[in-house]
Amino acid sequence: MTAMNEEILAQIDKKKTIYSWALYDWANSAFATTVMAGFLPDFFRNYYAAGLESNTITTYLALANAIASLFIVFLAPILGAIADKMSGKKRFLTFFAFQGILMTGLLVVVAEGFWYWALILYILGIIGFSGANTVYDSLLPAVASEKNIDFVSSLGFSLGYIGGGLLFTVNVAMFMLMDDWILAIKLSFLSVAIWWAIFTIPVLLFVKEPQVAEKVSFSKAIGLGWNQLKDTLKDISHLKYVGTFLLAFWFYIDGVDTIIRMAVDYGGSLGFGSQTLIVALLLTQFVAFPATLLYNKFAQKIGIKNALLVAIGAYGVVTILGYFMNQEWHFYMLAGMIGCFQGGIQALSRSLYSRLIPEDKAAQFYGFLNMLGKFAAVIGPLLMALVLYITGDNRLSILSILILFIFGGILLARVDVKKGEQMARDFLGRVQ
Repeated sequence: MTAMNEEILAQIDKKKTIYSWALYDWANSAFATTVMAGFLPDFFRNYYAAGLESNTITTYLALANAIASLFIVFLAPILGAIADKMSGKKRFLTFFAFQGILMTGLLVVVAEGFWYWALILYILGIIGFSGANTVYDSLLPAVASEKNIDFVSSLGFSLGYIGGGLLFTVNVAMFMLMDDWILAIKLSFLSVAIWWAIFTIPVLLFVKEPQVAEKVSFSKAIGLGWNQLKDTLKDISHLKYVGTFLLAFWFYIDGVDTIIRMAVDYGGSLGFGSQTLIVALLLTQFVAFPATLLYNKFAQKIGIKNALLVAIGAYGVVTILGYFMNQEWHFYMLAGMIGCFQGGIQALSRSLYSRLIPEDKAAQFYGFLNMLGKFAAVIGPLLMALVLYITGDNRLSILSILILFIFGGILLARVDVKKGEQMARDFLGRVQ
């Protein structure tokens, strides 16, 4: 009986660890939905940057997203290795999460017209959000077993959609029902900081710090991080289709993330009201959750690669339609279309990648994929800012994103999944 009780307690403890880990996705997704994609672009346009020209506002916002993403891409390759070798993953998670929470809360005190302070806080908030996510992802192998790692990863992904959507729904209700729209949005930023802080507590309390065989100094850990990156690049050079897929992923996921971050600002530049922009984003969020599950079934019918090509093509169509958009119902329609493919393109990218890499080096290769994921929303915003600067046309700036989907689709079409799987098996046998 004692042995049975111990086994039951171990199972309960394992589930508590898994759900505590997954709840961090629930926690930080509020920043992605309410701040990054939701209120901040429109609030920046109409409050923080009040008085600036429309094109200048779009340029500043695009550059802010690009700067934050660039900083993270330089940090990501070494952050995981430092945390690994110093046995400090939870400390790094705490640091970056606290930074993101604090910067989000401080947005409340920025007054009208102080756009530069808003941008600084926003950039630092994104760095905190992304840095914490990098460490959070690296905790997955310690939380899940090989058998349930896909389930645990999907659990976090789905809780993120639900949690972010739930708080965003409350924030939208505040925005619509309160007479003072400025106060409503500032209180929404404060609610994100509080939500993020509260639901970060479980991962800090109930997820154990993975132990390392030998701890090293901070400076040595940095060197190990770069060495790991060089080793991964060397392995990729022997796996043709992994490299092709990663390049494709880099292009099309950059387009996806750029649309997520810049859609509300683009709608605002066309003169759509704040209520329209926010409701459209809410529509995207709640369409995305069931659509992700349904798109997985669609992929089983036509194949993962083909389903990804369909999703990339759909995003290309959305970009073209965005160029011609001039009615509010157009914005709702495009929001619904994005929701149909947003979760699917992210989940299927991970699934296809897993087929192309050697099984015993999955963590190393996924670290590189995550790095490229953090590099997303660099090219797109910079491209938009450049086109807008040259032409002065917001519509052409959003249309320029189509280039990313075209390149991404062409490169993905060159990936032979069967040959890629065989190369991964051959590579595994060779290194063994």
